[in-house]
Amino acid sequence: MSAWVERKGIRTSALNDVSRRDLIALAALGLAAGSGVRPAFAAPSADQLTWGIHVSLAPRWFDPATTPGLITPFMVLYALHDALVKPMPGKAQASSLAESWTMSEDSMTYEFTLRKGITFHNGDPVTAEDVKFSFERYHGAANKQLKDTVASIETPDAQHVRFKLKEPWPDFMTFYGTTATGAGWVVPKKYVEKVGDEGFLKHPIGAGPYKFVSFNPGVELVLEAYNGYWRKKPSVKRLVMKVIPDEETRFAALSRGELDIAYSIRGELAEKVQKTPGLTLKPALLPAPWYLYFTEQWDPKSPFHDVRVRKAVNLCLDRDGMNKALFLGYCKVNNSIIPDSYQYYWQPPAAVFDPVQAKKLLAEAGHPDGFDAGAYFVDGSYANIAQVAVQNLEAIGIHTKMEPVERATFFANGTGKKFHGIMQVASAAGGNAATRLQAFIVKGGAWVYGSYPDIDALYPQQAAALDPKKRGAILDKMQQLVYDKSIMAPIFELSFINAIGPRVGESAFGTIQGFAYTAPFEDITIKKT
Repeated sequence: MSAWVERKGIRTSALNDVSRRDLIALAALGLAAGSGVRPAFAAPSADQLTWGIHVSLAPRWFDPATTPGLITPFMVLYALHDALVKPMPGKAQASSLAESWTMSEDSMTYEFTLRKGITFHNGDPVTAEDVKFSFERYHGAANKQLKDTVASIETPDAQHVRFKLKEPWPDFMTFYGTTATGAGWVVPKKYVEKVGDEGFLKHPIGAGPYKFVSFNPGVELVLEAYNGYWRKKPSVKRLVMKVIPDEETRFAALSRGELDIAYSIRGELAEKVQKTPGLTLKPALLPAPWYLYFTEQWDPKSPFHDVRVRKAVNLCLDRDGMNKALFLGYCKVNNSIIPDSYQYYWQPPAAVFDPVQAKKLLAEAGHPDGFDAGAYFVDGSYANIAQVAVQNLEAIGIHTKMEPVERATFFANGTGKKFHGIMQVASAAGGNAATRLQAFIVKGGAWVYGSYPDIDALYPQQAAALDPKKRGAILDKMQQLVYDKSIMAPIFELSFINAIGPRVGESAFGTIQGFAYTAPFEDITIKKT
């Protein structure tokens, strides 16, 4: 016999699969409801494209020095700034501000040759000193590991930068030349020293294809094409990124032609896009496994200290039902926090949905009637996943209260170790299995609330292993331990579903493998009429 849960007027099966319509209704509760009159926006001008952004833009995302090991800031960084080396169409590590780079035979020295004639938006030349300054100023994800490994940075002339390592490290370029960190993104030394960090956030100057015009917090960011960009002159003169957290409002504005591009359109709204003439759905499977993190599992007083409780949560999540209802089945269940496309990914056993066995494990752990787990913290733009997960937990007796948090605050509090209870997390940052383990599992990582000594001990061993097979075996063991300990409860790799309107020629969605947003921005076009 099925147990039933009553919540906010929706009655849903707690042990059987939840119906698709109920899941969508649950996802909409509390956030989209009560939004009142939908705001209207002016139609874009002929040389402008307008985005509907699903989260509130944070000024700290204008500065590559603060990147938190997540992909969201790169939504803006790819427009405003540039890196020595970064992911681009067809290349995971494409030479950008650097026209070339080399690694010494002993893997101890990396030398970059900058392009000639490249400039920042204020006309200052991009030099080796700017590269050195940007690295030394960086304090985002993996900051300590990068700086602990680099012995010195030499700038023999304005066009050359030489990084010397203390010891060989096979992942230097994975951390420095991908979106795993923002350490390789370059800002103008003279300008930053003149205006200071706060002044830089108010008016950022970069070397990217678009320059800063204005920012109205909570409303919009306006950028203008920088015709001096080295790769190509941007086709679209003006970009406007409007903050529209409500999904129905984004869809309505796109339908009325007030937006050209809308991020994050899901469930029934995504189906409406498919049926609306002139609108096109743009789903992208990302290297972004969502998972539940038990921040208090190292506290002996917490129920989550018992691995049986954590395993019970893994068993109670209806991943397939959630995927079909909220993401049209575009997500991928891989039962790991490591994307299956990443180098050194270890294939865990398949995820199982078995709430009956979950309740049995809870009883064995001393909680036959369940328990109150406290808060369930989530980035508010993905409260739809949380709504369903909370119901799945409720079904086996784990009572928790969803706490949606605006994204910039979620990042700050999450990395500040301020959340207690359950935290719903994901990252689509670039890298490999080692970079993801560093940020989310190993002691000292940006999102690590506690760690396990046996896993911590393996991390430096894999970092020093120059033989790929030996290194792969160590990383496999680390991932197996993460699985065995049920440190997290993986949900699925996210499919980020977007939509574009009829004015968009090339949207640049999906041109950079695994990237969630539109990029490169200089490749985006408006259809000729």
